[in-house]
Amino acid sequence: MTATMRQPPSACPACAAAPAAETLADRAAPENAQIVLSLPTIHCSACISKIEKALEGHPDVRSARVNLTLKRASIEAEPQVSAADMVAFVEGLGYEAHELDAGALSATATDKAGRDLLMRLAVAGFASMNVMLLSVSVWSGAEAATRDMFHWISAAIALPAIAFSGQPFFRNAWAALKNRQLNMDVPITLAIVLAIVTSLWETALSGKHAYFDAAIALTFFLLAGRYLDHRTRAIARSAAEELTALEVPRAMRLRADGTEEEINVADLAVGDLIRVRPGGRMPVDGEITEGTSEIDRSLLTGETLPVFAAEGQTVSAGEVNLTGPLTIRATAVGQDTSLHQMADLVAIAESGRSRYTSLADSAAKLYAPGVHILSALAFVGWYLYTFDMRTALNIAAAVLIITCPCALGLAVPAVTTAASGRLFRKGMLIKHATALERLAQVDTVVFDKTGTLTAGTPELTNLDRLDRQELELALALAQGSSHPLSQAITRAAREAGVAAARVTRITEVPGYGTRGEFEGQEVRLGRASWVGAAGLSQTAAFLKLGDARPVALTFADRLREGAQEAVEALMAAGKDVYLMSGDTTGAVEDLARRLGIRHWLAEALPADKAARVQALAEEGAYVLMVGDGLNDTAALAAAHVSISPASALDAARVASDIVLLGGDLSPIASACATARAATRRIRENFRIATVYNIIAVPLAIAGLATPLIAALAMSASSITVSLNALRLRGKA
Repeated sequence: MTATMRQPPSACPACAAAPAAETLADRAAPENAQIVLSLPTIHCSACISKIEKALEGHPDVRSARVNLTLKRASIEAEPQVSAADMVAFVEGLGYEAHELDAGALSATATDKAGRDLLMRLAVAGFASMNVMLLSVSVWSGAEAATRDMFHWISAAIALPAIAFSGQPFFRNAWAALKNRQLNMDVPITLAIVLAIVTSLWETALSGKHAYFDAAIALTFFLLAGRYLDHRTRAIARSAAEELTALEVPRAMRLRADGTEEEINVADLAVGDLIRVRPGGRMPVDGEITEGTSEIDRSLLTGETLPVFAAEGQTVSAGEVNLTGPLTIRATAVGQDTSLHQMADLVAIAESGRSRYTSLADSAAKLYAPGVHILSALAFVGWYLYTFDMRTALNIAAAVLIITCPCALGLAVPAVTTAASGRLFRKGMLIKHATALERLAQVDTVVFDKTGTLTAGTPELTNLDRLDRQELELALALAQGSSHPLSQAITRAAREAGVAAARVTRITEVPGYGTRGEFEGQEVRLGRASWVGAAGLSQTAAFLKLGDARPVALTFADRLREGAQEAVEALMAAGKDVYLMSGDTTGAVEDLARRLGIRHWLAEALPADKAARVQALAEEGAYVLMVGDGLNDTAALAAAHVSISPASALDAARVASDIVLLGGDLSPIASACATARAATRRIRENFRIATVYNIIAVPLAIAGLATPLIAALAMSASSITVSLNALRLRGKA
């Protein structure tokens, strides 16, 4: 019994003698336990339903919600329930689960910015339709007081609608001007404001033309482009934040008298003795002082199989203890652990990649000052020519409206939305706004091995060479073990219709294997050295009955669907393909040979992968990194562009620009082709916008286009850009 076990309410006389005025209602009820779990292996609505129903049926769970996009479960439970209890419960359902530190995660759960833009777009659209209806009456010949009335009604509708809907542009423009800078929103704001001022002036002077319809239509088109751009962006948390949330929040520290106490990891110090039970994650870096077990390092190194752990061996934060209890002495805690250092690597890599500038941003730097100069010159020139403020203001407004960067603002989001929809139908989700532009430049592709090119689960390869009794004995010893090789034996034997032999006194020896008795003889299943067998170059477990010769059961990691096709297609497209893994040299070399990959790196630590990607970039390569584990997050963030499968851990998916929604890797090559086509369309849209301005701007400066005609011309250019983008969507 640990020192932290909760005791039932006391019924001692002292308690009974408590003041009568204190009632149960006066006492603060214990807070519910709020537990957040990462569920990296869920993939469909059936998984959600199964886990939620099971959790809600648990007697100590008050509510549970599973988010498929985040692959996360949020659980509200009774105060005495621990995260370890819930992890064990979910794993009992057949799903991998890890505790997340809810305090380290972002509090933003909903897309408030997207909803805000959509609401403003709806208001602008509704107001625009009403103002257009009123404008029809004016265009139809309304005169004098009737025309003025319609203009004032239009103003009453347009002004509050623009004041509300145009706030995203106004705020950004004001922020830029305060910093003495220009951005795309400055000419947008000036065009809208000048159209309103000109319209109010014309209406006050009983002029024939007012341009409230132009101002509100301009706002609507620009908001449409802004919302399309927002939809292509992932409002995702930082991968470093996700990594931090994976750090174990609590640990079992041993007191001097040998008893255990549960404390926050933040309170651990170097030299503390910590007990890590089977299934637990290492809270700190340390050295094993007692116990033998096997450790799963796949999240950190990508190694396919667990490694043996015994006294004197070092362990790292984030590794999982599989089979036996371990006592470790902390050698690094907090920010000094390997897991935290990996989070720092990711944060540094992400900040470097965020310096990438999109094509639209590059164009805006040249476009914004040019628009202002042209409009100002038109105003000054016409005023000096006519000395008529009204004429000069109308022409300046027309120049600003006709050159308003609406088409430029739609050039990128219209294409990326069309391309994103095309790739989504092929099973790829584009997360980052500039991912397509960067993917189009890729000339080098780096693949992780375990969980990316391979399924990450071993399969028994010599089933047909084992006799019936050997399979029955192996199944009897393997079926109660959580070891990956034991689970592979269990799956293969049951699929072959084999029933377990009657083996008694089955015990698992942590770090070595499982043994029992069969017809008076000892039978063992485990490591080569433990059963007295010679090791093999490939992954194997050995079965030995009595004094008989040990029998080898060999295993291999199967390829993920589409892996062969993806590698071949990328090579055929002229791209250099690399394989980098934390797995053993033999396993990596074997896979590279099977897939025809000439460049490979084995036994690579997370920092090694990130460094190699960075080295390739310094050599002039544009690197696409494809990975799925914690050991890949730094490399994913450091790459020019990155892809993760949907089955990847949260941190890897967040660090990636693109997510593969299915298990098939074959769409990767076609995604590169789509990205190149999308970039061509973006450049075509820029050319369309440029040609439009070359034709329209001189007409506006010459006074041949009123603000209304300028608004119609601007709308026509926006529609043309959007239609050109849809050409990409139509291609299969």
